[in-house]
Amino acid sequence: MKLVVSSSELLKGIMTVAKAIPAKSALPILENFLFDLKGNLLEITASDSELTMRTSIEVENAEEEGQIAIPAKHLMDLLKELPDQPLSIKTTSDTSFEFSWANGASTLPYFPASDYPPFSTTSDATVSLDFPSQSLVDAIASTIYATADDEIRPTMNGIYFDIDMDSTTLVASDAHKLVCYTTSDVKASEKASFILHKKPAAILRSIIGKNSGNVEITFDSSNAVFKFDNTIVICRLVVGKYPRYRDVIPQNNSNVMKIDRLQLLNSVRRVSVCANKGSNHIKFNLSAGSLEITAQDLGFSLAAYEKVPCEYDGDDLTIGFKSTFLVEMLSNIGCDEVLMKFADGTRPAVIVPSEEDEESGKICGILMPSIA
Repeated sequence: MKLVVSSSELLKGIMTVAKAIPAKSALPILENFLFDLKGNLLEITASDSELTMRTSIEVENAEEEGQIAIPAKHLMDLLKELPDQPLSIKTTSDTSFEFSWANGASTLPYFPASDYPPFSTTSDATVSLDFPSQSLVDAIASTIYATADDEIRPTMNGIYFDIDMDSTTLVASDAHKLVCYTTSDVKASEKASFILHKKPAAILRSIIGKNSGNVEITFDSSNAVFKFDNTIVICRLVVGKYPRYRDVIPQNNSNVMKIDRLQLLNSVRRVSVCANKGSNHIKFNLSAGSLEITAQDLGFSLAAYEKVPCEYDGDDLTIGFKSTFLVEMLSNIGCDEVLMKFADGTRPAVIVPSEEDEESGKICGILMPSIA
């Protein structure tokens, strides 16, 4: 292999896929980037066997095509210290290659590309759809915080893509809270679904650019492939049946409070300072046109309350929440005003943007009440 490439472009390429490099692997070869030079295009692949990422960059003066596996940490550490300049890469023996720049050079080991394991892809029985990049990023950001860390129910550790003929809904839940994000930008000719683990979901959120256009998604029962710009992300899907989430969304919560989202969020944060650190329990006391938030920790003689202006004309009720869950939900709903809908003090509350907000109808949050 022999080529010349911009050091900044190479660094950008490897950092795009570096998140797939495992910190430590039972297969040491996976701690390397796989370089594959074809003509003037250099493909860079990283994998941890569950997640595979590949990107491509154009190079200059590609003289000898080839494939080699390069130690990821050494390569990243070296490139981070180099200013932008042409970088020459060439293999010098069967086990080493040379990086040379304007006033220096470094010799590093490499490993045969044949040692790199083949990565899974989708079968012939696939479903394909185009997802606008910004919609996908927004949908992941609006739901990923609600995923669980549950060894017994692995399906709860991911985001459920519920694809229908007129819309697509992304769902996440940890059994204490549930969040749905629905977009009409993505439709399919038939109903389909898959569960994407939170790790690749977080990576996709971080690397998809605002100007990426559409993300092409292809999936089968085992894997999903995301293509955008010059990058491909192949994910092993979570296998299992996602719970019937629509069955747990309350439909008749008739006690409705309309309130400024930031004002409520900041009030909850202030009052929860005095909540019990084990339960993080806070209490809402609702009456006509009034919300009082209270918290106490009897063990340390702590207590706080705050009255927050709101629009409420339902039945008087008292309901408790875990403040950390409520803060998460309010922080991830991008609107000015929210509606909180209650049935009584023992059943789940629904949190949605107000009808006047453009996000109304896209996001729906369900929060279980808590007991002190």
